[in-house]
Amino acid sequence: DDKKRKIEDSTCTNPAPVKLTSLSHGGGCGCKIAPAMLSEILRNSSTTMPIPKELLVGLETSDDAAVYQINDEQALIATTDFFMPIVDDPFQFGRIAATNAISDVFAMGGRPIMALAIVGMPIKILDAETIGKILDGGKSVCASAGIPIAGGHSIDSVEPIYGLVVMGLVHPKQIRRNMDAQVGDALILGKALGVGVLAAALKSGRVTTEDEGYSSFLATTTQLNTPGVDLASMSGVHALTDVTGFGLAGHALEMARGSGHTLVVDWAKVPLLPGVRELARAGAITGASGRNWGSYGAEARVPEAWAAEDQALLTDPQTSGGLLVSCAPAAAPHVLDLFRRHG
Repeated sequence: DDKKRKIEDSTCTNPAPVKLTSLSHGGGCGCKIAPAMLSEILRNSSTTMPIPKELLVGLETSDDAAVYQINDEQALIATTDFFMPIVDDPFQFGRIAATNAISDVFAMGGRPIMALAIVGMPIKILDAETIGKILDGGKSVCASAGIPIAGGHSIDSVEPIYGLVVMGLVHPKQIRRNMDAQVGDALILGKALGVGVLAAALKSGRVTTEDEGYSSFLATTTQLNTPGVDLASMSGVHALTDVTGFGLAGHALEMARGSGHTLVVDWAKVPLLPGVRELARAGAITGASGRNWGSYGAEARVPEAWAAEDQALLTDPQTSGGLLVSCAPAAAPHVLDLFRRHG
């Protein structure tokens, strides 16, 4: 009887939950194809597509979303974003992915109206309950944004993938692109940097879910970039983008290229998440950071003998990063006040 009981006990033991990050080769916006490789892929795509006059924003300046004019008062914003797990908690993974996807609509100055879910899961490894928690996380963020998930598509995939297609509306005259920065503008960043560093530290065990760093990580990656709607109607705001997988340097460079100007970043004033400089110095750096610098470093100038950790943070891939605003100096206090009011 004792032997039988031992066998029964061993077969009834619940297996340890699968760590989501162990199933993916990369996580969050660090999964993005490196900028140089992406440019080469797009250059080698020779298919000519029709471009209707109603398409106000397309591929030409690497903007955050496509925009199609419906009538004199409305334009439709369409975007999509998805990636592999950046955290092991399935609900939080869903929240982060949904927040990140919705951000592109805010970065164009629009208001989101609906979403579709993109779901790829290794169904022989993850159970229905775990997958359901990922979807619930996404739903919770969409509810906060006041939009429904109206459908979607799912596949059985090798690695877990989750994200959204998001649509929004904006007045055609209030679209804020990444190409309209003007000489003399002030640059304002809406969230602190260091998400990629913290993600690397979490995966390596340098930071645990009990640490303050994890709380900061969740707080910033699940905060919707809601100021984008008000920024679009604010006088003096010329250009907007959100800082994600290509890092601050990469997305600032897209703004510089689009506007034909040089952008100067006052690094001493750039906000950083608590502890990330020390973590980067200790080696908690993503592979995407190096790939980013390898793609565009030749177009950026940094101080001589600049600390390696600072360069890593400049190129650090941000998942659900903040809005980067280019505005007239007179508008800067109003932009800062708006960010404070939105938390």
